[in-house]
Amino acid sequence: MEDYFLFYQQNSAELHPIILSAELHEQLATIHPFIDGNGRTARLVMNLILLKSGYPIANISGDTSSRLAYYGALDKCNIEQDKAEFYGLIIGDVIHSLKRLLLLVKS
Repeated sequence: MEDYFLFYQQNSAELHPIILSAELHEQLATIHPFIDGNGRTARLVMNLILLKSGYPIANISGDTSSRLAYYGALDKCNIEQDKAEFYGLIIGDVIHSLKRLLLLVKS
């Protein structure tokens, strides 16, 4: 966990906030430091970073296909060390949230 916080301190000014939030989400989910609630905590940290940087929350959908894509992307991060798919999912969720907010503003 110490490395987790060091990573945040060292990268918070350099990485794009969406990538930083996705990275910290993935790292916390991988570290799995708690008996329960690791995924919820990872999503909270991710959304805290997004909100702090002026972005809307990334709402990861709970339907079956979205969950499978989410877990598949996390597995790819861990097994293949390829984070592009996971980053893409989070970026897509942020874009979806932005579009929903824009529709509300236009109404």
